[in-house]
Amino acid sequence: MGVEPFQGFGDNKERYFIKSEKKHIDVEATKSRFEYLLGLTNLFRHFIDAKASKDARFRSIVDDIHNKSNSGTTVRRRKTEKEEDAELLNDEVSTASITEFTESPGYVHNGKLRPYQIQGLNWLIGLHENNLSGILADEMGLGKTLQTISFIGYLRFIKHINGPHIVITPKSTLDNWAREFNRWIPDIKVLVIQGDKDERYQLLQEKVMTCEFDVIIASYEIVIREKSTFKKFDWEYIIIDEAHRIKNEESLLSQIIRMFHSKNRLLITGTPLQNNLKELWALLNFILPDVFGDSESFDDWFTKGETGEDQEDLVGQLHKVLKPFLLRRIKADVEKSLLPKQEMNVYTKMSDMQRKWYQKILEKDIDAVNGANGKRESKTRLLNIVMQLRKCCNHPYLFDGAEPGPPYTTDEHLVYNSQKMIILDKLLKKFKREGSRVLIFSQMSRMLDILEDYCYFREFKYCRIDGQTDHVDRINAIDEYNKPGSDKFVFLLTTRAGGLGINLTTADIVILFDSDWNPQADLQAMDRAHRIGQTKQVKVFRFITENAIEEKVLERATQKLRLDQLVIQQGRNTAGLDGQQSSKAASKNELIDMIQFGAADVFESKDKTVPEEDIDIEELLKSSESKT
Repeated sequence: MGVEPFQGFGDNKERYFIKSEKKHIDVEATKSRFEYLLGLTNLFRHFIDAKASKDARFRSIVDDIHNKSNSGTTVRRRKTEKEEDAELLNDEVSTASITEFTESPGYVHNGKLRPYQIQGLNWLIGLHENNLSGILADEMGLGKTLQTISFIGYLRFIKHINGPHIVITPKSTLDNWAREFNRWIPDIKVLVIQGDKDERYQLLQEKVMTCEFDVIIASYEIVIREKSTFKKFDWEYIIIDEAHRIKNEESLLSQIIRMFHSKNRLLITGTPLQNNLKELWALLNFILPDVFGDSESFDDWFTKGETGEDQEDLVGQLHKVLKPFLLRRIKADVEKSLLPKQEMNVYTKMSDMQRKWYQKILEKDIDAVNGANGKRESKTRLLNIVMQLRKCCNHPYLFDGAEPGPPYTTDEHLVYNSQKMIILDKLLKKFKREGSRVLIFSQMSRMLDILEDYCYFREFKYCRIDGQTDHVDRINAIDEYNKPGSDKFVFLLTTRAGGLGINLTTADIVILFDSDWNPQADLQAMDRAHRIGQTKQVKVFRFITENAIEEKVLERATQKLRLDQLVIQQGRNTAGLDGQQSSKAASKNELIDMIQFGAADVFESKDKTVPEEDIDIEELLKSSESKT
């Protein structure tokens, strides 16, 4: 299939701007969308009728569909040849040809789409043909970016729709999106909006308002700041990467994007559902506001079941509702060459110094620990205690005044004063001997400072990325680690800064030094190594301090994944629909329970830390595996 050269917007560029601020309804597109959905399952009638009852603009469209479906059903007779010929002819004229790819499209350069990515492209094409927006929710590492770029290529080269499109993405993935466009389809004109106020003004005046682009890539923050310019465009597609960020429809970003006019919307997220049904509704409402008009009717429909049997049936119905809009594949199902990752919780004790500081923190706020102040207790104070205890579980040197000195020395005390460091030290020596390469994640950038000192002390070559790393250094670090024959053994990353736009398949070991409150951040961290292109078995080691606050943090994070398992993963786990609870921030009582957990053991324990040389790492891994 030939690809025509880029023609530009030419003299028709004004048609890419909105003629009026008033939003209009494309009646034919809406009608065909409703008819298509009702043809799939009658479950959509509930949502469509609920929307029509509150919005007069949709009532006439819905009435037309109902009248059409009811007409001609009472009298059944055979069609005449002339009638059928007329219908067939009408179908031939009115039905657009639908492209379906059986191999990687010719307009994609420098590589080919894998079979499941071609299926994803065909699914996006099917959405477009049926006037539907959707959620591309493949598990992290399956190439959602490439599938999206190839779909924009389809619009450009097959449907001759040049744009305009806008990709709204976290700041950390701006450069990655631009690089992927340039790699796969360099013919598409991509414009990245970034820089200070003056630089942006120049870009907006010289490039954006003159339509010198096919696709704009902008961060969430820039979209909020430059909303007045972006509101003027009649976007063909609004594409939102890491779209679970707009799960709260009341957030500023979510409200601003809803003000933009677009023919279609595409949400990209590896974590389509984290906490509760309200968040799922917010995503569905964004892509199809004329179907999922209000959250009350969605909640009423889904929560009407009381017994387990009813709930299981409702999960099945929800799958039917989600199916037209949501494509979710997991690596184990589509990429047979990728071995499943092995996860293990490594349970550690506390060093003498850690136990001393843990006691000190508890004693300082003993009234809060005992819950003595009741309702008057400040939640901020409780959260601060939780944070301090979590720091103590990592390394006492995170507290000012804990490290011996001055003079401050990088020596063995860096290892033996934290039990996690003792275990890490033994593991890294083992992995180095075995020829593995390691990613180490922590929430705390200051923990990375300590790990950096440790790597220097042990003479391990390393790279580092955290929230302060700028784009150029970030890209250089990733390229340096991934290059053939690289001597970099360890890559240090903060969980949040390291979760997006990073491909590190040259590593096969992931160590989570501490667990994130948000379980999805940890999953994203693991999938920096466990993604397409990985040829080795990926092993994930999560460090957890036994009988301390970290056990409770992990327990709560695990609960947050329940609804994702329930709804998105094809109903594999249908036990319980109480996903509402996990969405809330931890209550005061929950925080007190976390703080109190293991506190008695810390005060009563007279045990000394097991000497480093007495720890058998193989035995520890064996016991941790059975406990996991």
